[in-house]
Parts: sequence; C-alpha cells; structure tokens
Amino acid sequence: MSSSSLFVLLGLLLVGSSAAAQLEVSSSVPGARRIELSPEEAGRVNEVVVSPGLSTMLLFDSELQRESIELESRQRFSLVDVGQATLRLVPSVSATPGERFKLVVRFRDGAAPSSAVFLLKVHPAKAEATIEVYRAQRTIETYQQEVRDARAETFRCQEELARLKSEHKAPGGLTGILFNGGLDPLGVAGQVLTKAVTITSANGLRSPIVNSYRSSTLVAVDAWIDVKTGTLPWTAEGATLKGRSGEALKILRVWQVTPILPGSPGGRVIVEAEAPAAAVHGPFSLKLWEADGPRSITLGNVTFP
Repeated sequence: MSSSSLFVLLGLLLVGSSAAAQLEVSSSVPGARRIELSPEEAGRVNEVVVSPGLSTMLLFDSELQRESIELESRQRFSLVDVGQATLRLVPSVSATPGERFKLVVRFRDGAAPSSAVFLLKVHPAKAEATIEVYRAQRTIETYQQEVRDARAETFRCQEELARLKSEHKAPGGLTGILFNGGLDPLGVAGQVLTKAVTITSANGLRSPIVNSYRSSTLVAVDAWIDVKTGTLPWTAEGATLKGRSGEALKILRVWQVTPILPGSPGGRVIVEAEAPAAAVHGPFSLKLWEADGPRSITLGNVTFP
C-alpha cells in the first residue's frame, strides 16, 4: 500500500465515523461484524461469507419467525439451527467456493423492517464466525465503541505508514534483511518437505515439491504446484497457515509470477508469514485457494527448521 493510499484511508476512517447512513458498525462481541437494518432500505442485501465445515452464527436483537426462514439449497448445509433470536449455519462439503445462497429471515413482532435478506457467499476458508444483526435504536455505548474502533484502526494505519517509510529508507537485498533484523548469525535455515507433507487438493491440483525456510522472524513455504490437463489456469489468491490447535500465523504475502497453465511443468508459489522463533511450533497446515473459484490445495504436516 502506498503512502498516499494510507493517508486517504485515515481520512475516510475519520469522516466515516460520523456518517449517519453507515449501516455496518462496531459490534458488542469481539471479532464480530455488526449489521444494522434500516426501514428505508428494506430490500438491501447483506453479504455474509461462509465456508464448508465452518460455523457462522447470526445473532439478532429481535425474535425470529422460526418457521418462515427461507434458505436457498438448504440441502447444501449440514447444519441449519434456528433459535429464538439466533441462526447457526454450517455449509456441507458439497458447497463449492464461489457459490451464493439467498437467505431470508422474518421477525415475529412485525415491525419495520419485517425481514432481512442475506447473500451467503462460499469461501474455501474465511467464514465469518459471528454476525450481529440489529433493528433497534443504537445506544450511546455503540457509538463510543465505534469511536474506539476507529481510533484503533487509525493508530494501526499510522504504524503501517511509519513501517513503510522506514522500509523505503532501508537498503535492499541481504543488507536490507540484516538492517531490519530478519537474520541472526545462523542465517536462514531450510528443509525439504516433499515426502513429509500430506496433500488434500481439489479439482486437479497437486504439489510434487515442497520446501520450508525460517529466519529469526519469518517463515516461508516454497511449493511447486501442478494443474491437471483439461482444467483452467490457476492462481493462488490467498492462504492460511494454521497450527494443530488452530492458531494462525500472520500471512505477509502470497507470491506467484504467472498463472499456472494446465498440463504445464507447473509453477512456484511462495507463502511468507510472520513467525518469531518462539511461535514456530509444528506441524502446520497450509491452505491455498484461487479467487472466486472452487479449487484449493491443503498441505498438511508442514514444519520449519
């Protein structure tokens, strides 16, 4: 992100905090997204990201008409649990990334808005765990929380801007890595994982060569990906790197030069993540997926030197 883009983002955050028409605001549950329904926008469709095998919980501030829930292709969900004011959804493994399902809920009190419409978008891994849906008047506490969230985001952007400025001043190459503390006297350690990893792929992806690397503050997985003949080219759009207990390392970049062509010798994908030495405990599971497409590949039993 360029320095000018960060300044624009800071301005939008400060201006947006006072916009009366803003419908998605801070939530009372940490990590949850909050949606506010407006009578003036009764037909508004709210997008929610779901993933096969992962739970998404919608929490409402009003009682639902449990018998009137409409869910498109309901059989594609392994769990649809409707409570008095909650709705829990778990798509089954038959739900394909990129698919969308319409969800309509109706409220028992009949007040406006009397219903809410959601579009459930299937993603390979990034399901939204909790969504809070409000129809009632916002309290002063929610505004105060929104201001706190905006300040925290502004502070984060300021830190990112300072980091980018520092990087521009630092030298490149190995000198730059040393300058930024990326190496210790032992250098970078690497190991071959080709025979150790387990592979779970979808729609003709495989990884015949896998290596891993670690420096003092970073880890990287270097994988060679093959695409089956007769399918479309494949480009890695995102990645997660999770430990056995579910903790995730912060992904810094997913690097790939060009799309990998079907039937070709394959292509190289490198995933880099933040990982202080104390946090590098294995094994990890690396999942790669394409943008708005069904094909993903998971490499299990990934360890670092």
